[in-house]
Amino acid sequence: MRFGREEKVAFLMIAPAILWLFFLVGYPFVLAIYLSLSDVIVGRPGSFAGFKNFIDLAQTKIFQTTLGNSFFFTFSAVILKLVLGMVLALLLNQRLFGHKFFRAAILLPWVVPTALSTLGWKWMFDPTYSVINWVFIKTGLSTTGIPWLAQPLWAKLSIIMVNTWRGVPFFAINILAGLKTIPRELYEAAEVDGAGPITKFRRITLPLLKPVLATVLLFSTVMTISDFNIVYVLTRGGPMDSTHLLATLAYQTGLASGFLGKGAAISLFLFPLLTLVVYFQLKIIRRKWEW
Repeated sequence: MRFGREEKVAFLMIAPAILWLFFLVGYPFVLAIYLSLSDVIVGRPGSFAGFKNFIDLAQTKIFQTTLGNSFFFTFSAVILKLVLGMVLALLLNQRLFGHKFFRAAILLPWVVPTALSTLGWKWMFDPTYSVINWVFIKTGLSTTGIPWLAQPLWAKLSIIMVNTWRGVPFFAINILAGLKTIPRELYEAAEVDGAGPITKFRRITLPLLKPVLATVLLFSTVMTISDFNIVYVLTRGGPMDSTHLLATLAYQTGLASGFLGKGAAISLFLFPLLTLVVYFQLKIIRRKWEW
């Protein structure tokens, strides 16, 4: 196959990006695979171990808890962000007073650095200075306050709450952009036929938002299941290792404890599953189907 002058120029133009992706993504990924198949630790080269790291991890209680946390956290947070983002986008799509200001302000949780905003939430969850508990006690909703970060269940809910708060703007802005592309004439024709708000949402809005929703869900699922900053700043995996996600457990095992092989295995454990998720979601985006 011979390439013409334009194809050669195009290849030269994208060559720097390809090289950058190789060194930024490709090389670390290949190195992680190599480390996950070895018993290397800090200060010792190690040797080939095959799938021993993965088998050993699957039998440990802390990894089983972490795997359950990752699925529960990802599913709950993504569903909440989808529902709240949809509601917020529908509200912002209305020409209400100050709608332009609110469209800009809604991005603040998304653009503020994650570690900085999570520190603010950690202060609000603090057992002594918690603003949330102070409000609950003053309004009579609670007598002693809620141990947000001291008990496993409340700590998990706190992490989901912070991740949802941070991720809702991403959903809302993208869904709002999708709503702006829907022709107004479709809604007017549906109103003439006697369709109500629910029917218009189910028959017009949702089908036409399918590509946007699939894309946003794809990115959000990958970003949520690999979240590190929120968990590390809020709980560092505690209390009693009950809030670890794969990213934080990989950091604790591979970097803090020095077991590089096991840490790499933890980080790659869900790679086949995520590959399938990406594959099927991309098929949904490309396929035309009826809701």
